[in-house]
Amino acid sequence: MKMSCRQNSHSDLLHPDETLDELGHTGLSLIQAKAGYRFSLDPFLLCGFAPLAEMAGRRLVDLGCGNGVIPLLAARQSAAARIVGIEQQPAMVERARRSVRLNGLDDRIEILAGRVQDVPELLPVQSVDLVLSNPPFRPPRSGRIAPDDERAAARHELAGGLDDFVRAAAFLLKNGGRFCLVHLTERLTDLLTLLRQASIEPKRLRLVHSRRKEPARLVLVEGRRAGRPGLTIEPPLVVYEGEGYSAEVLACYGA
Repeated sequence: MKMSCRQNSHSDLLHPDETLDELGHTGLSLIQAKAGYRFSLDPFLLCGFAPLAEMAGRRLVDLGCGNGVIPLLAARQSAAARIVGIEQQPAMVERARRSVRLNGLDDRIEILAGRVQDVPELLPVQSVDLVLSNPPFRPPRSGRIAPDDERAAARHELAGGLDDFVRAAAFLLKNGGRFCLVHLTERLTDLLTLLRQASIEPKRLRLVHSRRKEPARLVLVEGRRAGRPGLTIEPPLVVYEGEGYSAEVLACYGA
């Protein structure tokens, strides 16, 4: 889902083809390409759903971190000891690293360059307490692929499918560790099947509706590695009320 952003004044930190934008009302700023992939509401919803308040002193990884939105939000909302973002696109890796420095979070966030398939070469097995991901939603042959490389890779599974993200999470998580992600409702059956196949038991699920009487388009899911069966369906999350965002979404946005 799209989200508007306000630009701030640190133009001296930017390349000519970039903007520096506020991340909602969080006090954080993000460097983005003017013409490339730009953040949406989805990472805010994911961080509002994930158990970040329980991560004090623990380790957290974001698979496919893009420009670094989720690591930045996670650092603001948790006292995690270490947050790692993994991203394969070099330009986005470099932007994410500059955004981390800009926000003074070098001591807590590390951005690694690599594909999700390369996770076993980047981090130790069973070393992480929480994995987050806002992965590409659509298979390569589904819908129109954006002409811009960054947008195309963010929206379509051009370099890694949903199964790759699930396998990477299963490799990283300690027993009892949690994997939280946002995806399309039309992919929910695939997602739940892949999680169970990887020994990540689906534990929480929340449907996201644009408006109260509209069908859900997005779903938030939490799975637990080596968890016991038992899935809780949480009350739906409604994005818009009246002419603006709902109170719950505004809270995710930091308002």
